[in-house]
Amino acid sequence: MSPFTEYAETLSDYKLSPMTQKREKTPRPPRADAQRNRERILEVAKNAFTRSGADVSLDDVARQSGVGPGTLYRHFPTRDALLEAVYRTEVERLAGAEKEFARTLPPVEALQAWMMLFVDYIATKQLIAAALNTLVGGPSKLFEASGSQIIGAIHSLVQRAIDSGDIRPDIDPLDLLRALVGVSNVASVPDWPASARRLVQILIAGSRPAAS
Repeated sequence: MSPFTEYAETLSDYKLSPMTQKREKTPRPPRADAQRNRERILEVAKNAFTRSGADVSLDDVARQSGVGPGTLYRHFPTRDALLEAVYRTEVERLAGAEKEFARTLPPVEALQAWMMLFVDYIATKQLIAAALNTLVGGPSKLFEASGSQIIGAIHSLVQRAIDSGDIRPDIDPLDLLRALVGVSNVASVPDWPASARRLVQILIAGSRPAAS
């Protein structure tokens, strides 16, 4: 089973439910220079993993990031830790974009912009899929953990567009995600993201209320 088929099945089975968490002491934020080092390492590592899969030299990642190997290993003691951090960072960016789009764009435009960003996200995940499979136990736990953030984001955007009257109330947010994931699963040509972006336009148009 491909990682993307597995991810689509996760979407199909996923149900949002309220959760309570124990209040924990807020950790001290990292120093600004340490945070900048971490962000540079993650960006360089993402590009390296997309180019070369799991066969990435961590020393090369450190060099291209402008830090010493010791700095890289303090942040990411193993290759798996670095790869997992790259993936989680991409998910967090996608989930965080929901609030920014909702704040700055009309409801249906916010939904469309986020879906376009989701296409970029699954394209990145497709490129690093082979590397993700090297994690102990495979990528399933990573995909499961990311599901709540992604699904929560699109639920909020769809509900906002429904409340504004821009889309019909019978639209299922997960159907929109499944359609985009499905394009990535069946695509056999390099320009499938362009097809997925056209699909976003079609999905938004098809979600509009019927003209009276």
